[in-house]
Amino acid sequence: VCSRYDFGYNELYSYHIFKPFFSLVAFNDIGKSAKDLLSKDYPVGGCKLEVKTTAPNGVTFKVNGQRDNKTGIIVGDLETKYADKKNGLTFTEAWTTSNHLNGKIELENNLAKGLKLELLTSLLPSVNEKAAKINATYKKPNVHTVATLDVFKTNVSVNSVFGQQGFLVGAEVAYNVLDGKLGRYNAAVGYTAGEYGVAVHATNNLSNYAASYYHRVNSDLEASGKASWDSKGSNAVALEVGAKLKLDSSAFVKAKISNSGVVGLGYTQSLRPGVKLNLGASVDTTRLNENAHKLGLAFTLEN
Repeated sequence: VCSRYDFGYNELYSYHIFKPFFSLVAFNDIGKSAKDLLSKDYPVGGCKLEVKTTAPNGVTFKVNGQRDNKTGIIVGDLETKYADKKNGLTFTEAWTTSNHLNGKIELENNLAKGLKLELLTSLLPSVNEKAAKINATYKKPNVHTVATLDVFKTNVSVNSVFGQQGFLVGAEVAYNVLDGKLGRYNAAVGYTAGEYGVAVHATNNLSNYAASYYHRVNSDLEASGKASWDSKGSNAVALEVGAKLKLDSSAFVKAKISNSGVVGLGYTQSLRPGVKLNLGASVDTTRLNENAHKLGLAFTLEN
């Protein structure tokens, strides 16, 4: 099975490989393995530090800090999380350098099995800006539904995914109660097997289309690709392909290239248990003699 250094085992695929039961995902996670391979572990354009510690009583503290290489601006946040696993209750609060106060209360498998309730709040005292959302997630072996109410904007959104034997079909709609109009509607279909998965998304009111695939070639090599098209824009199709190679139990490299000529490179190394270094680079091959390239790194400490 997997050691703690086996980076890149997406939960959906590793679960499906080693266990016979099909694990249904949320609507936003359809095609997640392909998306993660092409977007994660490329910390370009800045320097990021993440420190995560857990107290003996189970309280988790997480500090994030990031500096933008272009502007020099540093942003960060401090997060505290407490989980009462016995009662399925979790409290999370965060304070950002922009003076945002964020909170989350989660209640899972308490009122009913498979039901998770969330209350998310946000407050910006300087301008008295506030926001609150209520999420209700209901999950069963063949259905995964999420309903969200934006309390102050009176927007209601619902997405649901139905799955059977690896096939996934999902849809999302958002409705504005005051205006009495649909705000957005999206759809997605996918198929997941032991070593590969494919997905097709129709977003932005069915005007943007994207198709992606993920293939676990072997225990050390993964590959992915994505093609997207905007029906309201040009007829051009954007294409991106990438791969991930595990060097050993504590390190891997990633590379990707798009049809616009941008190459992405990433290297992740576990220096010791709980200490991880991630380096990234973005090179525009069509502008090699210009200042159009980006570098970045991320450093993670966790106990």
